Amino acid sequence: MEHGTVTGTLALAQLENPRAAEERLTACGLGSSAAPAGARLLGRTARSLIKAGVDAGSAVTAFYVPGRIEVLGKHTDYAGGRSLLATTEQGFMVVASPRGDTRIHIIDAMAEESVAFTFGDAPRPGHWSLYPMTAAGRIARNFPASHRGADIAFASALPPAAGMSTSTALLTGTFLALASLNRLEDHPAYRNSIESPEALAAYLGAVENGSPFAGLSGDEGVGTAGGSEDSTAMLCCRPGRLSQYAFCPTRHERTLALPGGTVFAVASSGVQAEKTGRARGRYNCSTRLAAAAAAALSQPRLGDALAVVGVTAEGLRDSLRGSQDPEFPPEALVQRFDHFHGESEEIVPAAAEALAAGDMKRFGGLVDESTRLADRLLGNQVPETLFLADAATNLDAQAASPFGAGFGGSVWALVKEAEARSFLTSWAARYEKAFPHRTPTFFLTGAGPAAFEIPGE
Repeated sequence: MEHGTVTGTLALAQLENPRAAEERLTACGLGSSAAPAGARLLGRTARSLIKAGVDAGSAVTAFYVPGRIEVLGKHTDYAGGRSLLATTEQGFMVVASPRGDTRIHIIDAMAEESVAFTFGDAPRPGHWSLYPMTAAGRIARNFPASHRGADIAFASALPPAAGMSTSTALLTGTFLALASLNRLEDHPAYRNSIESPEALAAYLGAVENGSPFAGLSGDEGVGTAGGSEDSTAMLCCRPGRLSQYAFCPTRHERTLALPGGTVFAVASSGVQAEKTGRARGRYNCSTRLAAAAAAALSQPRLGDALAVVGVTAEGLRDSLRGSQDPEFPPEALVQRFDHFHGESEEIVPAAAEALAAGDMKRFGGLVDESTRLADRLLGNQVPETLFLADAATNLDAQAASPFGAGFGGSVWALVKEAEARSFLTSWAARYEKAFPHRTPTFFLTGAGPAAFEIPGE
């Protein structure tokens, strides 16, 4: 996908035709079970725009943006570590029609709720509009004069705040739509700073956390201090593959085939993994600890400290034990370092090697170790996610792990495709018996494609 490049004329009315929409989605890499559901979402977005007054014959731009599955790499990206990533075949459909002014009218087609604003308006914390408004505000800051407004509708097949980065998907979808309508790829500042999908992913991570990027100034972002793992998965992963990336800067390390005959079973626990409001402090605590540990080692990030020639993990621990950080005691910094080192430097590379060798027993054991480290050293797991991971392995999943920011969210399980539906039924029954007060969501997905623009004629 070229960043923001329209691939043909697409009329709004064409998206109301489910068969034609399904064919477009299948051609772009969605699986045979996901494409019909995606076509229904496209129809819903089209009807929302028509209801809002957009002419059915209007030319539009439309994007699919997937959810993110963090196979491994818990809280590593912003600290300069690595992750093993895939995307769901369920995601967001975002459809945009250009306006003749600078006004942006965006509709949640599922909730039938809309918000209107202009480029540079102050975002609304605690509301879903925070993410599209943040994207529009950063465009206003970084790309002067590229302020053509739009009527935008979106619809999502993903449960909200479930650890699959729906917030990043909405921000990304909004940015891609506005970038297309404003032809940002022709803007000198864009051409000078964003030369690849990985660079765009890193930029969108900076948009979300508010930091500057390659000469493009920052702002407040959405208030979380995360990295670019989510946007990297959404823009760079490949269908049927797992992608290993390292971060700060973003760089591809290897691509692995999803084991033959397997799919992901995903369970959203019903415990919402919010990154805004009161949950923001808990989410950002891990980032502050990582930053404090890196500062105590005189490095910008923990990954940089480990990259210094001649250093050892034990030597770095000794340095952290002598820290006089005003916010965190030395033992907290050592604990945060131990998690980062174990997850990024040991588990992720070893798990990738196990997958490449077809050693699923070792892969599953390493995934289990990742969960134990997150629970013991990050303290970001809840009883629901731990139960789901344990129940999945007891039901003979090849591997299973909570993923995302933690404090709720979802669990993935790698299962044989032939047994996937019966597995999902049994998994759901066990969970609902143990946690009857939760409202979970269970679904199956292959390793899906990255975000793409839906082609026109």
